[in-house]
Amino acid sequence: MLDRRFLLLATLAAPAAARAQPERHPLLSAPWPEVVAAARGQTVFWNAWGGDDRTNGFIAWANDRVSERFGVRIRHVRLRDTAEAVARVVAEKAAGRIDGGSVDLVWINGPNFLAMKDAGLLFGPFVGRLPNARYIDTEGKPATVTDFTVPVEGLAAPWRMAQIVYVYDSATVKDPPRSIPAMLAWARANPGRLTHPTVRNFLGATFLKQALYELAPDPEVLATAATDTTFRPATAPLWDWYEAIRPHLWRRGQQFPENGPAQRALMNDGEIDLMISFNPSEASTAIANGQLPPSVRTYVLERGTIGNASFVAIPFNAAHKAGAMVVADFLLSPEAQAHGQDPRVMGTFTVLALHRLPPEERARFERLPRGVATLTDAELGRPLPEPHPSWMTRIVAEWERRVTP
Repeated sequence: MLDRRFLLLATLAAPAAARAQPERHPLLSAPWPEVVAAARGQTVFWNAWGGDDRTNGFIAWANDRVSERFGVRIRHVRLRDTAEAVARVVAEKAAGRIDGGSVDLVWINGPNFLAMKDAGLLFGPFVGRLPNARYIDTEGKPATVTDFTVPVEGLAAPWRMAQIVYVYDSATVKDPPRSIPAMLAWARANPGRLTHPTVRNFLGATFLKQALYELAPDPEVLATAATDTTFRPATAPLWDWYEAIRPHLWRRGQQFPENGPAQRALMNDGEIDLMISFNPSEASTAIANGQLPPSVRTYVLERGTIGNASFVAIPFNAAHKAGAMVVADFLLSPEAQAHGQDPRVMGTFTVLALHRLPPEERARFERLPRGVATLTDAELGRPLPEPHPSWMTRIVAEWERRVTP
């Protein structure tokens, strides 16, 4: 989730002198059993987006497991935007609160991760200390170690994979558009049957980033920071396309659903026929939960779609660092990864390399059902890498300028 206010706050709160590397924390060299012992009795305040009931349910399940096994509780601090938590850490650092911070663990990606990393607001590197980190598929899934082109360097632990797919109702759409130009033609022929979440939401911003990949004269420029020199020529075709498609969107492009679940509700109510999702299993999971009709199906664009990993990070001043490390390690366990991949739970793909798992752990994944609307790995293809975070920041600002009366 993105909030440009945070990017400014982080810059103001982190002068160069404050970015010096702090003394190495004892937990970063302690044997793992000592970390687990130190975590017992702690309550980890996990600040995570609270807009999806399935994810909220997974976090509640994780709390039950770590509470029973490690004596660690998870308190889910439900956010509308990740920047709420990050701004809190920025304010605490500015006030000199270097210990006992209010945020122990934060679900983070993209611009917020980059800003926290650059501002020296992250604890670590801690990922290499987690026993289950040895199973992360760093080679087959490079997004587990590079977030939006930014090296993670052990400052955040991946916990689920994501890739853009498009969901359509096969009862009304027989041949969905498989390219960005074709999507414009489809919208013109089917006015009001397509929308996207507000671009203030990460999924809405990704709707535009996905289009940019196909429309930019040189997509390779997206791998480097956007500048005043590169942004305008690279995005000019995107804005031409968007100005053409916007009048044909749901409610003539004057209103947008707040987030992915709100967009899904429009499809379930029959108001739209096509939507974007960052979860390849969303359609199958929604069918199983009665949130979408059984006729919905999933596809990707011919030239590929953007993929990334979701991360959890520990702020530099977290009050319960040991507990946060235990939770981060549990999220990487085959048990938690398989539970999350179950389409009846979240349906999010694992960050693990299954071939590295012991046979009994690999069997957890082999037993999982594949939903009727979920594509195979071969059908999904290798995901396109996320552009540098600065592209997302500038795209959101430009969209705001263009659509705000």
